[in-house]
Amino acid sequence: MSALAERAETADGYRARRTLPLRVELVRQVKRRRTLVMGAILTVLPFVLVVAFAIGGDPGSRNGQVTLMDTATASGANFAAVNLFVSAGFLLVIPVALFCGDTVASEASWSSLRYLLAAPVPRARLLWSKLAVGLGMSLAAMVLLPVVALLVGTAAYGWGPLEIPTGGALSAGTAAQRLVVVVAYIFVSQLVTAGLAFWLSTRTDAPLGAVGGAVGLTIVGNVLDAVTALGHWRDFLPAHWQFAWADAVQPRPEWSGMVQGAAVSITYALVLFALAFRGFARKDVVS
Repeated sequence: MSALAERAETADGYRARRTLPLRVELVRQVKRRRTLVMGAILTVLPFVLVVAFAIGGDPGSRNGQVTLMDTATASGANFAAVNLFVSAGFLLVIPVALFCGDTVASEASWSSLRYLLAAPVPRARLLWSKLAVGLGMSLAAMVLLPVVALLVGTAAYGWGPLEIPTGGALSAGTAAQRLVVVVAYIFVSQLVTAGLAFWLSTRTDAPLGAVGGAVGLTIVGNVLDAVTALGHWRDFLPAHWQFAWADAVQPRPEWSGMVQGAAVSITYALVLFALAFRGFARKDVVS
């Protein structure tokens, strides 16, 4: 730490916890162009799917097997569930990697990181502020998509029960509650990507490297999960449990898969967050 920072920390009225307030960091991140672009993409997706169904006709079962996609136009709840289904594997990975991976690395690329630390903002405080805002914006992105999809789907296909491909249906109220659980699980399952992105963000001055690295490693995990020869080793891959939320939209929900998936994801995320804080505390910040 520089002599200037040491003197500032002993100044009258200085409080480390008051530096870099969350609202300041949140406003800075919300106003960035990449945030607005990502919000626009997630908002437009449900409209694109409605147009696709209007042009191509209602989805129908194939080979006598009915999937969640085949029930997309049954109700607004079904349409929201389908939007989550088509987005959870890749599209929702991008905002998480973007908001958590760009946050520290972008400051370094702008050569403003050292000035923040000289303010002085304690390193742990800086990381906590940026991580909290990054996770908050990631959650907001995951909430935005199903909310818009539910509104668009209800306008296009009506408000009604969520029809289950295997038979039966959930009332509209129950379906809404289950979709909240689904969104919460998807967010927890994406904590691994958030941890990867945040750790890489503290290791590089290139935001694209942190974001791209997190997305790339997530894709590698999906590829490995497709290798059935790995057998039970796939249970340790977060990607193996990414669609366990489908068990929540059943007449009798099954929670075991979601519990295992959440445990795996949180474990990896905690290790990666710890590595980020430990490495950044010892890093020689020159940019």
